[in-house]
Amino acid sequence: MTDQANPSQPAPEVSPRLRLLGALLLAGYLGLIGWLILRPLAVGWTYPANLTPFASVRDAFTVGGTTGALQLASGLLPLAPLGILLPLAGGRVRAAWLPSLLRTAGGSALIATALEILKGWAPGHVLNVDNIVLGVLGVTACHLAVVPAVRARLAGRSRRRPERGTRGFELHTPLGGLGAQRR
Repeated sequence: MTDQANPSQPAPEVSPRLRLLGALLLAGYLGLIGWLILRPLAVGWTYPANLTPFASVRDAFTVGGTTGALQLASGLLPLAPLGILLPLAGGRVRAAWLPSLLRTAGGSALIATALEILKGWAPGHVLNVDNIVLGVLGVTACHLAVVPAVRARLAGRSRRRPERGTRGFELHTPLGGLGAQRR
């Protein structure tokens, strides 16, 4: 959550180098995943497009065993790193978990939808709406598993660290620094 107690002190941010690294990793990962998903496949035939939500998930549960688990994992895992890379590129340390999760899930839904539409145009691929749903669920699970804990640790570290140039002493302004005047 944002620090509303002291509005004169800005909320700590991720360092610009780490944000740049996050943006580069995000761009590289999207390039790699785009190449893997959109490359043409030489196949004799393909299934028709699946526009019914959870139809392929039901099929995976029907098949069961390792094959079904691999089918579900192939939908959940490819976009899961976006759950970490999108917030890292955003660079916010103190952010409420729900808006952060909604921003990340919404961004990943847009990316997953764009990839799925483009994949439907590539030779040998068909559109599957379950890939979008499973991709967003994978991103959400990854985000919930990693980002809140890392943000809490970074926010705690920034609270313990004194400001530069203070030599270990905290800087206090008269009357709390809220612009109060003496009466």
